[in-house]
Amino acid sequence: MASSNSGAASTTERSYYDGDVDFDVLAEQDADFAAICRVSKDERWIDFQNPKVVQQLTKSLLKCDFGVSIQLPDDRLCPPVPVRWNYVHWIQELLDTTSDTYSDRYDPEREVIGLDIGVGASCIYPLLACSSRSSWRMAGTDIDQHSLSYARKNVDANGTSKRIKLAHTTTDSPLIPIDALKIEELDFLMTNPPFYSSTEDMQASYTAKTAPPSAVCTGAENEMICPGGDVGFVTRILTESLELRDRVQWYTAMFGKISSLQIVVAKLKEHDITNFAVTCLQAGYRTKRWAVGWSFGDYRPRNDVARHGELVQAVLPSPTAQTISVPLMDSKWAGEKVDEVIGELAVKWRWRANLSTGLMEARENVWSRSARRKRKFAEEGGKGPSNDVTMGGGDGEGSEDEDDDDIALAVKIVCKSEVVELRWLRGSDYVLFTSFCGFLKRALTSKA
Repeated sequence: MASSNSGAASTTERSYYDGDVDFDVLAEQDADFAAICRVSKDERWIDFQNPKVVQQLTKSLLKCDFGVSIQLPDDRLCPPVPVRWNYVHWIQELLDTTSDTYSDRYDPEREVIGLDIGVGASCIYPLLACSSRSSWRMAGTDIDQHSLSYARKNVDANGTSKRIKLAHTTTDSPLIPIDALKIEELDFLMTNPPFYSSTEDMQASYTAKTAPPSAVCTGAENEMICPGGDVGFVTRILTESLELRDRVQWYTAMFGKISSLQIVVAKLKEHDITNFAVTCLQAGYRTKRWAVGWSFGDYRPRNDVARHGELVQAVLPSPTAQTISVPLMDSKWAGEKVDEVIGELAVKWRWRANLSTGLMEARENVWSRSARRKRKFAEEGGKGPSNDVTMGGGDGEGSEDEDDDDIALAVKIVCKSEVVELRWLRGSDYVLFTSFCGFLKRALTSKA
């Protein structure tokens, strides 16, 4: 981890961990960590095969980077902090870029409720979420009473008992016990499920690796193994999500293998779930994890969030951004042309000339040649089609009785020197987005 990631916990805008831990910086900040370090040839290092040393690394990172303190039993998983934080931060970006404000930024006033399925003894995900976002609350579940007892101690020790609620579940309980928790809706759920389907599966995974494990594993069997492994676990969540649908905005899960991600993405496509996001959560040079999130809503995450990290083409969702090149044209010219072209459409259009930025919302495709001919015919006194819908012209206000649920496409347009950037904000139809992009490109690049 880069040394810039270790410091006093000003965490609301904390970025991803993107490198190995800087042991020198961490040792300067925390005497307990310095005490477990070894120095050889002026290089500080630690013994990752010693459970107590690994525990102290986790405790020191949580203390120095997030102001969080935890206690861990010797017979349960000790969670590495960097990749856990990267998972939490990715979810934060998912929510920040899929709000009804279209802002793409963190809104400290937005109240968020999340669920961690399988909190473990550390309760690390709820603690990271609440320590970094003051208006967030978390629920957490686990089937292991021993882990829950430690999790509750950690919640109390950090003064978060009013913001983090924990519940015991059983192997027969729903994985998303939203009704049992008396929660009407969730903004997100997350899970770091057991990776393996059996003891043999786990042993085979270790045997297949070309290098030994980077750190000792102290996980109990219920933390490492479940029927079907991580794919089986997340498939259960997917099945439950098909019933709950938009009672949860984002369903997310983390995997230990990219092959698991590939299988689950294929399952999402089988169920015609097109609004999904994927990430490679690399933290350091050896540890990689992968995550997926899916939504039944139509707010689209920013492109670098939906397709985050190093990923194979097969798992990528449809892009939520396009760029139109307008060579030799400055942002003022491009902005005037964009405002003119879109202002003539039957859409809701808000243009900010000082920012060279606009927001377009449409109920249907009104930019096709046939749609524009119908509108022209109607304006010239002909009888327009009975299903012709107008959202207002270029005044940007639309009709007073306009139903927000009728919006089929929302796009943010930013004009810069020699390029126009289009950001897909909302909609269920990728073809509609690309159609609009094509229309605007023709309008901007036509020589006529």
